[in-house]
Amino acid sequence: MKKILAIAAAAALTAGVSAFAANPFSDVSTDDWAYQAVSDLSDQGVVEGYPDGTFKGERNITRYELAQIIARLMAKEDQLNAEQRATLDKLAGEYADELANLGVRVSNLEKKVGNMYWSGDAKMMYTKNAKKTTADTWKGRMRINAKGQVNDSTYVQGRILTNMYFKDAKDDDGDTTMDRLFVNHNFGKDTSVVLGRQDLTVFSGLQYDDAFDGAKLAYNDGKLDAYAAFGQLNAGKFDSSTTFDAADAAFGGLGYDFGAAKLGAAYFNFTGDKTKAERNFDSIWGANLVVPIDNFSVFGEYWDSNADKADSAWQAGLGYSTLNSAKPGSFDLNVAYNRVGANAYFGGTTYDASDFFDGIKENKELKFWNVFGDVVLQKNVTLHGEYAFNIKNTKDDYDNNSWTVSLNYAF
Repeated sequence: MKKILAIAAAAALTAGVSAFAANPFSDVSTDDWAYQAVSDLSDQGVVEGYPDGTFKGERNITRYELAQIIARLMAKEDQLNAEQRATLDKLAGEYADELANLGVRVSNLEKKVGNMYWSGDAKMMYTKNAKKTTADTWKGRMRINAKGQVNDSTYVQGRILTNMYFKDAKDDDGDTTMDRLFVNHNFGKDTSVVLGRQDLTVFSGLQYDDAFDGAKLAYNDGKLDAYAAFGQLNAGKFDSSTTFDAADAAFGGLGYDFGAAKLGAAYFNFTGDKTKAERNFDSIWGANLVVPIDNFSVFGEYWDSNADKADSAWQAGLGYSTLNSAKPGSFDLNVAYNRVGANAYFGGTTYDASDFFDGIKENKELKFWNVFGDVVLQKNVTLHGEYAFNIKNTKDDYDNNSWTVSLNYAF
């Protein structure tokens, strides 16, 4: 599409928003049919020209440039009528990926009522567990996110969670809880403070992938990602039977995207009621590396602690991805080798959450290969699968393979 046609269409969305504006570009004359549209949108800050003062309206507009225009129109959404807002929502949905790259949240993907935004996900999952004494599971889950915009800098968010077990039902079958509740305050566009029960994902691999209660200061400028936090990790998978019950933790992470590689590191220091003797360690540290090569990636992760016994854990793998939840047929596929040391902590991880290795105890080194991936069946409907094989455990408590498959829905 020619740039001048796209601008004319955008101008139709803002008809009546602004008055006549002066000619902003040297290559757009007052005789041009689109002069009024170009000048009005320039006056509103919706379109920008080039450093030489030209507009270049006959050049084809890119999706990224059009997404920038849509993002600026979304900032003026409260000035539009119902019909204009509906058209803008359709455009936002079509250019959702480009808008996400610009850091813009798409309103029609987060159902908005006043200053409230609603979104969620659901899944149906069957798992053939690796541990011989643990029954296979068939369960469903629904999560609903409620976000209230307090002002331009602050929002409050909660998440309502329901689990249902269709096979070997557990005591908490059908219970509905609010498993997240936090307030987020932004200082500028890169820095934020979050207070309450919130997500904490460390590399999304072997280590902690759940929640914590506390406060976190975070900075992210698109390249550098850093955070420092204090709280307790017994908010999610952790309960009174774990080694982290009532243990305060001071922790932080640092990551940087070099373009050719992404490097991250994290450190946890535990205090509280339990001593190092009871827990066998009081600090954990880890690092990960991802090297993207077109659609491929090479990834690795390593974790260790100050325990006296063998307790390190690591993962290394290769992945391929074209995954886009809006594009049916897109997919990702990964293969990895994993080694979890005899006293390495494994609870609250991606694998623990899938029930693959439910019931892991100390003094049992675990080694396994796994293949995992996703394919988009329909827009916002994804089939996920994981298969762990060649599982080796020092006390033979596991079968030599395990698998899980799930249907995932986003709304």
